[in-house]
Amino acid sequence: MLHDTDLVSIQEVRAKVEKAYAAFQEYRRYSQEQIDAIVEAMGVAGRANAARLAEMAVEETSYGNVKDKIAKNLLNADLLVRSIRGMKTVGVLREIPEKKLTEIGVPVGVVAAILPTTNPTSSAIYKAVIALKAGNPIVLSPHPRAKNCTCATADILYQAAREAGAPEDIIQCINNATIEGTDALMRHPRTSVILATGGSGIVKAAYSSGKPAFGVGPGNVPVLLDQSADIASSVAKVVEGKSFDYGTVCSSEQTLVALSSVRSEVWEALKSAKAYLCTEEQGQALARLLIAPNWRINPNCVGQSPQKIAQMAGFNVPGDASILAVEIKGVGKQHPLSMEKLSPVLSVLFSDSWETQVRDCQAILKFGGLGHTAVIYSQDDARIREYGIRVPAFRVLVNTPSPQGSTGITTGVQPSMTLGCGAMAGNATSDNVGPQHLINTKRIAYVIRTPEEAFGQPPAGDMRQLIGSAVERFLNQRGFHGKAPPPPPKPAATADVVDRFLAQKAIRPGASPGSAPTCGCALPSPPPETKPVETKPAPPIQIVDFVCEADVRLAVRQAQKIYIGPRTIVTPAAREVANQHDVLVLAQR
Repeated sequence: MLHDTDLVSIQEVRAKVEKAYAAFQEYRRYSQEQIDAIVEAMGVAGRANAARLAEMAVEETSYGNVKDKIAKNLLNADLLVRSIRGMKTVGVLREIPEKKLTEIGVPVGVVAAILPTTNPTSSAIYKAVIALKAGNPIVLSPHPRAKNCTCATADILYQAAREAGAPEDIIQCINNATIEGTDALMRHPRTSVILATGGSGIVKAAYSSGKPAFGVGPGNVPVLLDQSADIASSVAKVVEGKSFDYGTVCSSEQTLVALSSVRSEVWEALKSAKAYLCTEEQGQALARLLIAPNWRINPNCVGQSPQKIAQMAGFNVPGDASILAVEIKGVGKQHPLSMEKLSPVLSVLFSDSWETQVRDCQAILKFGGLGHTAVIYSQDDARIREYGIRVPAFRVLVNTPSPQGSTGITTGVQPSMTLGCGAMAGNATSDNVGPQHLINTKRIAYVIRTPEEAFGQPPAGDMRQLIGSAVERFLNQRGFHGKAPPPPPKPAATADVVDRFLAQKAIRPGASPGSAPTCGCALPSPPPETKPVETKPAPPIQIVDFVCEADVRLAVRQAQKIYIGPRTIVTPAAREVANQHDVLVLAQR
């Protein structure tokens, strides 16, 4: 009998992946109608149990609050299911008559789903729904601190799928999840694709597994409050988003960037929205509490209420406080609260102009949220478009709370719990991931033209004649047979220049190019001696004091190294990227 927890986990993974693969052999033959009926049944079960599962998640993890976790469960059991209703994923997807092209959806196979502690039940519903909608089985690996609520969610969905006609073992959950077991799941030969949600370590492991993977980067969402926006309603929406599930959503607002000219109005609007305005000393205490010396988020503060976080930092706030708001003076290593916090703590930064606001938002994203999400509140379409083009984020939300907008609750983007950050963040996609990412597309293509027609060339008969003439000219020029064709006549100006040159050199027309000149001109002088090139000493190595994610990605693009010393501070996101590209070099001063 096994007692080693890692071995138990690995053994369970191997058995369940094989069962999932066996289920896939049957499920891959299901029609679109059969699959859709199964997904609808899963949605019904998820909606019926949304409240109970939310309560289990909060009780087991202590993260977030029940009300908002119910909303996240319904996002996936209701809105997601409705949004993909009618989507074709298997069989013939579409016909393109003018191209004589038929596209066919092919399921990828066993999906390995890695679940987080922050969204343990809603992510389970989301990943199971999109996997089965795409014709695939799924094996869920919960976070050890959330295994009970995650596996309970999986059981509810599995029973609903089975009653709707799904094959046995189509949805499974690892009851003894460990790091070693999760790694075995991702690397199993039967695993086809990985959906990874969690910290940077698990995302890196997914991309390093050798399997196709969808993992996402961290969020550090800036919110630009434009001068054209209604301050009171805009700030109220910012607070609504920041307080949602106590800030556990990766697309939660992190820093509000407003104009200095409206400072008093912004503070009043925050107060009206029940935000607690921290003093400078309280802000410093929050920075020490939330951000560890190694620049990681304090896990004890993730998803906690503003009252509890304030108490942990050494001060008290009213019981109805919605969030904690604290002013910061800039972005970067001197301002720890300018990074992601995963809690109901909102940083506020004041800028002097529109241009400075945009640059501050760019800096916030580069400090740890590249490619993720940015928000703007504005009534000026030109500025909205400019902001959307300039900020390095793939979801630019307008006049909406960020968690609700980024996940598709209040906007038209694909409802999703996996928000891709694109190549700039090392992700496989910039999309909100859905069923379409878990299928391959096969194409049946009929002939519609000849090669000559494709390239705009003459018909085959004319082409043979042109090729024959070209070959004949080539052979004649090389003297193999026949008579060389006369050279083309030179333009008058060119002929005059050539004749003068030949006269100066006394070279007769028709003379051999190698024959010696008949004039008494001297032979050309030998080239002057070249002096050896003086080599300059290499420039001294510059050791930096601080490295963020944007610094590393810039060095990768420019094929450069970053020299760090024993006291250099490297943010977790920066070290994660640097380890993949061997950018950091430890040097002594």
